[in-house]
Amino acid sequence: MALTTRRRALSTLGGALVGAAVLPGAQAWAGGGHRGRRPLWRAHAHNDYEHTHPLYDALGHRFGSVEADIFLVGDQLLIGHTEDDLDPSRTLESLYLDPLAAIVKANHGFVYRGWRGPLQLLIDIKTEGSSTYLELDRHLRRYPRLFTTYTHGRVIPGAVTNVISGDRAARTPMEAQTVRRGFYDGRLTDLGTAAPASFVPLISDNWQLNFTWLGAGAFPDAERQKLRDIIGQAHAHGQTVRFWNTPDVAGPDRDALWGELLAAGVDYFNTDDLAGLEAFLDNHAGA
Repeated sequence: MALTTRRRALSTLGGALVGAAVLPGAQAWAGGGHRGRRPLWRAHAHNDYEHTHPLYDALGHRFGSVEADIFLVGDQLLIGHTEDDLDPSRTLESLYLDPLAAIVKANHGFVYRGWRGPLQLLIDIKTEGSSTYLELDRHLRRYPRLFTTYTHGRVIPGAVTNVISGDRAARTPMEAQTVRRGFYDGRLTDLGTAAPASFVPLISDNWQLNFTWLGAGAFPDAERQKLRDIIGQAHAHGQTVRFWNTPDVAGPDRDALWGELLAAGVDYFNTDDLAGLEAFLDNHAGA
């Protein structure tokens, strides 16, 4: 497996230097990187690691959820979208876990100073799910008291809630645990099943496999009702909802679709455009 990304072949040294400085950066951000404004808990940074400053850019735009794709290479969890993107200096620890631990410590137990809600860290497994999850679990154990934890039937809140997505084989070892530091990212097929919100707190699915409307023209009544039924059923069981593969090019179509998601009560807006979603949610703060 290649460990040097096409995009970063000339910047591996720079990436290593950034990683070495990550904790001081976390301390600086904790001092007010989000400008003291309320977090946007419904904002989800899709493929967050592709931004110039992973995690920090999303936090600077006050996002409540970030997404990190992981590959198991030996005993390391490397961050990237494909195998060609992998760089040994870009690990789950260096880009996310270590900075979050430093931020939470500086902010007296929270990611956003003065705001008690947890940050959602969506960890998308790109290699075989069972073995990758078991290694991930070992890594998460190194951060006591940082994460929301399921322990013997109880959910104990933490500053960061890990939701495990990607390869579906992670489900089996997760279900077998009586103590875990992660929760399972369900699909629409999990709605109405016996899986409790304490295991499947989030329902995520591909918008374009379930809806034809992409924001142009009127939202078909049947699709609007389908969307509201999905969200209503999830909320009735204590679950939240996110759709990926929604239109993400700035313009009236995206605004129209985001407006329908907002009206229906969707819990997470999926985007690569941090500033665009921040502006949209701020402009609709009273909705």
